Amino acid sequence: MPVDLIKRFSSTTENQRKAIFSTLFIAGNKLQTLFDNHIPEISLKQFMLLSIVRQSKEQLTFTQLGDLLGCSRQNIKKLADVLMKKGFITIQQSLHDTRAMCILPTEKVDDYFQNDFSEYQEELKYLFEVYTDKEIETLFILLSKLYAGIDNLEKRIADENNSNI
Repeated sequence: MPVDLIKRFSSTTENQRKAIFSTLFIAGNKLQTLFDNHIPEISLKQFMLLSIVRQSKEQLTFTQLGDLLGCSRQNIKKLADVLMKKGFITIQQSLHDTRAMCILPTEKVDDYFQNDFSEYQEELKYLFEVYTDKEIETLFILLSKLYAGIDNLEKRIADENNSNI
């Protein structure tokens, strides 16, 4: 954020809230653009889906993956269809719910993360090299609290929607 904007938005808590919200939105867009233009073969959203599927100890449904990524089941299906065509995943019926579909990684996912993506993980260090270890810890804590704020907002909106019914 340029210095003049920092001065303009630092005068009140309300202005700081607006600046934080705007910064989160803009930073997210900039990161997506950077990675979409730089990572070969997959988009950042596809990468995030693969990361979650790869790290999960159990099969996750499209709905569960949507909840984790903050998007709809339909968005997960679109991402999954593209990843399946590229050979990164298979889609199969859930073991726990025959109405639900799950995503399973193929061997190509491990190969991708170990070979193709490893050089880009190194580049991620550049994103955080401007922080001290203590600042990273503080940022981690604050971003964790941001999720609590998002949960608060989701509950508030759900309550409003329910009261309008």
